[in-house]
Amino acid sequence: MAGYKKRRGGMILRYVVASALALVFLVPFYAMVKTALSTNEEIYSTTFTFWPSDPQWGRVPELLGDPRFLDALKNSAIMAVVATSLSILIAALAGYALARIPNRFARPMFMMVVIVLLIPGTTAFVPNFIIVASLGWIGTLRGLIIPGLFGAFNVFLFRQFYVNFPKEVEEAAHIDGAGYFRTFFQVIFPNTLPFASALTVLGLIGSWNAFLWPLVVAGSGQSANTVQIYLSSFLTAQTFDYGSLFMAATISLLPVLAIFFFLQRYLVAGISATGLKG
Repeated sequence: MAGYKKRRGGMILRYVVASALALVFLVPFYAMVKTALSTNEEIYSTTFTFWPSDPQWGRVPELLGDPRFLDALKNSAIMAVVATSLSILIAALAGYALARIPNRFARPMFMMVVIVLLIPGTTAFVPNFIIVASLGWIGTLRGLIIPGLFGAFNVFLFRQFYVNFPKEVEEAAHIDGAGYFRTFFQVIFPNTLPFASALTVLGLIGSWNAFLWPLVVAGSGQSANTVQIYLSSFLTAQTFDYGSLFMAATISLLPVLAIFFFLQRYLVAGISATGLKG
């Protein structure tokens, strides 16, 4: 009986701590939504109010009626989905080749991948821009997507995952006459979906929140502007429209939250599969 009470007390304590931490993490979201619905006077006021006295819901149709905002949402969605999907596919193929296809260049190539991980990504910024400019991709979605298709970190994780993958499954496919590509797409990759989904969530969030590279590549036009560039337009040297900025940020956050809640179980399973535990 004493052991049961002790376990129950420990469980209650864990739930209390978890609930308190959840509330702490929700504070920024509360502040964002509150600011989005506040008037300018309430935003700049030094007096704290829990909720705006006159919520500015009119900012929602105003933003959704702005074609620049809709184009930015569309461009961000295209960039996030296409870039993440292709980068995951390329990384999975590369990781499988490095882990399972016998080749005397596999180990040197893997060492090159590790070396790339040690190099700061910002060092490739200028070379990538020069290549994109020389190809005439400034102000296009191609310039936003293609330079980021190869991710050394994803290749490293997929390689480590496939090294520990049961060889018996792969050997059974080879006995049935399947080659490397057929084995990969029909046997190996379907069993990688939870792990790939975890990397997909992280890739989608990273692509959606990307700012510096789209800012440079988008150029002066609107055809390749993303959500993050649109959000920065509310902050200029003359004006600071915090209400519209936070409302646009709230709306642009909804797709990311939907993706995260839909794939969160795969995220946990994928991280556990890679052994990336705290």
